[in-house]
Amino acid sequence: MSGHPRHPGGLPRPEHLPRTEALLLPLADRLLPLRPVEPGRPGGPGPHRPPRRPRPLRSAAHQVRAELRHAGKVFAAEALKQHRTMFGQPLVVASMLIWPLLQLAATYYTLHPIAAGSAAAARWPLAADPAKLLGFLATGALAWAFFFSLVQSAWNFSYERTTGTLELLFLSPAGRLVLMLANGAGALLQNAWLLTCFLGAAAFGFGSLQVAGCWTYPVVLLALLLPAMAWGALLNSLMVFSRDSTFVYTVLDDPMWFVGGVRLPVFALPGLLRVFGAALPLTGSLAVVRGALLERQDLAELAPALARLAVLCVLLLAGAVLALRLGEARAQRTGGLRLV
Repeated sequence: MSGHPRHPGGLPRPEHLPRTEALLLPLADRLLPLRPVEPGRPGGPGPHRPPRRPRPLRSAAHQVRAELRHAGKVFAAEALKQHRTMFGQPLVVASMLIWPLLQLAATYYTLHPIAAGSAAAARWPLAADPAKLLGFLATGALAWAFFFSLVQSAWNFSYERTTGTLELLFLSPAGRLVLMLANGAGALLQNAWLLTCFLGAAAFGFGSLQVAGCWTYPVVLLALLLPAMAWGALLNSLMVFSRDSTFVYTVLDDPMWFVGGVRLPVFALPGLLRVFGAALPLTGSLAVVRGALLERQDLAELAPALARLAVLCVLLLAGAVLALRLGEARAQRTGGLRLV
């Protein structure tokens, strides 16, 4: 067939085919007409599918709800873990009330005879009134319970390194900052709820509160809760990358209540200590709590202290995020869980 003339497309003409093929070709054309192959049959182009519609974009509100549900699960898991490991025993629950009350009584009976019977009452008139002095010290004890429970929580969080559970926490899909906040919030609620309820009931019972309105109570609660959580997030972020957290625990024990104005007014401290105290969220929270509960300050008078607390919360959270990123970057680079 190589010698036969061909069509321009390369096929031989029918008259140049062998005789048998020339006879069978018309018959094959009649019996096997060429039909377009249906989609989905062998040799066809495949099943016909409608064009895929673009997936609608999730709204910002839906994403926020999903993030909040995820954060709620992390908070609940951390609170349940701490309740099972540290706060589940009845003796521990009793100590959360008895120990702060013993400290409050010891401070009152130590400070009142000295302040009321000396020249200090001229500079600090509140010390001469037993009811006002007790309210001053009780608000200090309440705020101290909020913030020092976060120090204890961060100190306990560092033990995740030795128990081998820190790797599991970091391998989990939980957000790092959410995890730090959840650890602090779980310890805060379980440490401070009993003392808060007792002191609140006692203050109502004795009528020692001087408030401008019912809006005062949620403002006071937020002024304690939000800075304490930001404070706990920063401490957790620092201590989780620390091999020895005892030093930080010791520094934040007695020095913190002294410069924070828990048992003494801030104006009685030297100038340098007042600067250190202003850097602590405990000092700002105490200013709001005492102004709102004991001095009948309205929202306009509390606004500067609340603004300073908001700025301080943002700085604490930014410091927590920075510490987490530096620690994780160093861990990926060197394999060691250290901040510096």
